Amino acid sequence: MSSYPIRDAVKDHLLTPQNAALIVIDYQPTQINSINSMDRKQLIANITATALIAKAYNLPVILSTVNVRTGANKDTIPQLKQVLGDIPSYDRTSINAWEDKEFQEAVKATGRKKLLMTALWTEACLAFPALDALKEGYEVYPVVDAVGGTSLLAHEMALRRMEQAGAMLTSNTQVLCELQRDWKRIETAPSLVDIFKQTGVFLILE
Repeated sequence: MSSYPIRDAVKDHLLTPQNAALIVIDYQPTQINSINSMDRKQLIANITATALIAKAYNLPVILSTVNVRTGANKDTIPQLKQVLGDIPSYDRTSINAWEDKEFQEAVKATGRKKLLMTALWTEACLAFPALDALKEGYEVYPVVDAVGGTSLLAHEMALRRMEQAGAMLTSNTQVLCELQRDWKRIETAPSLVDIFKQTGVFLILE
């Protein structure tokens, strides 16, 4: 069996390591502790897996927090910081990150039009910049299993609103398979397997 020749990785309509970027907004203790749409430990595991995917495929990552410099909030949770490493963090006062000049400039500087977006809460800090980015011609992919809201209803209504505006809902497993696309890409295939083992998609039988 043979695969078709690799398509243009920048112009591909599917996600590729060359056309996508990851946006990570407000994964801070206060926000984590207010999530009621899913188990909080699972949420931390899931957003950590999202970050691992981005690192494995060398996606640009834009990290943002709210109200750290004002002293009202603590910084990004350590589980996530450990994976992302020493990257810039754009601290804001605005609920909508797209209304922060430095954040928006950082997103645009990636040169990527496909934005994998994660944020807490779904109904505010994810929905607002997602809707703004869509309005400006970006393709937005909320990673649904890595985000959460103050209630299940609030989370689901926000997802519905974004989807109606043109966002394409996705999941960690789908993103990982979409970026990999072919097992012959041996430089990243081991990372795919490792992440699947860590997240329980592949059971470890020894």
